[in-house]
Amino acid sequence: MKPMRTPILRGLKPYYGTRLGSAYLGDARQLLRHIPDGSVNLILTSPPFALIHRKEYGNPPPEDYIQWFMGFIGEFKRILTPDGSLVIHIGGSWIRGEPRKNLYNFQLLIEISRELKFLQDFYWFNPAKLPAPAEWVAVRRIRVKDAVDPIWWFSPTANPKADNRRVLTPYSEDMRRILRGEKHYRSMERPSGHRITEWFRRGGEGAIPPNLIIAPNTDSRGRYIRRCRIYGIKPHPARYPAEIPRFFIRFLTEPGDLVLDPFAGSNTTGWVAERLGRRWLSFEMREEYLRGSMLRFERDEIMEGLENYPGGEPKT
Repeated sequence: MKPMRTPILRGLKPYYGTRLGSAYLGDARQLLRHIPDGSVNLILTSPPFALIHRKEYGNPPPEDYIQWFMGFIGEFKRILTPDGSLVIHIGGSWIRGEPRKNLYNFQLLIEISRELKFLQDFYWFNPAKLPAPAEWVAVRRIRVKDAVDPIWWFSPTANPKADNRRVLTPYSEDMRRILRGEKHYRSMERPSGHRITEWFRRGGEGAIPPNLIIAPNTDSRGRYIRRCRIYGIKPHPARYPAEIPRFFIRFLTEPGDLVLDPFAGSNTTGWVAERLGRRWLSFEMREEYLRGSMLRFERDEIMEGLENYPGGEPKT
């Protein structure tokens, strides 16, 4: 196991730090330059999407998005370990005034694939997603709600560090009955042509998960939101659930590895990495979001940045 030391960018003071990670305030384009070559095992991020309506956290318009994001790829390639991974949660957008999707995120997939090897596509299904875009879904009723976001996985190599045994899921009750010998399973050829043989009954530690992550994004009453309200801090409006970083951090890294989120927002990635025993770095441009993200670590030992901690008297 790697030594568990907090990663610090040389010459820069973190906004706050914990036992295993450091968060920095600033533009990722400048901060990335301070990371040593080949030192990051996993870049896991959800950057601003190319949405039609401008968001307060800043998001490039669809026509500029590809050029904007590709400006980071050179640094991503430089700092990744030879067997490291880049995982990007990049939701879709709609074309202004028309009931059809913008293909910018698929175009981005192609462009990044010219620089890094594209390994697999994953999808996040949010059952709690609101019916949007409202005009086409809820008013005119000519589309269904957009509830699935793609997640792209890249690496400098076709064989990066990865182990699906770290993300196995519990077997179904039927499968458990087969493994216990309580239910007969007959070796046969499926209609697809695949032949399922006796090895299927040997089982393992769990079921291999699919490339679909089902996680409702319903943390409006979660600890982060409640603490932000108490201290009068505006929470980040576009958070992804902890299930996403938890899956990829476990799948693609080992304890002691370094995880980076260059568009941290509320720093869900860093918080999950801390709990999984991975070192982490997070970058965020807006100080309010970074201050709010400190509240995720209230129960941890904060080594640096106490002067930025919200603390004080709660808002009433």
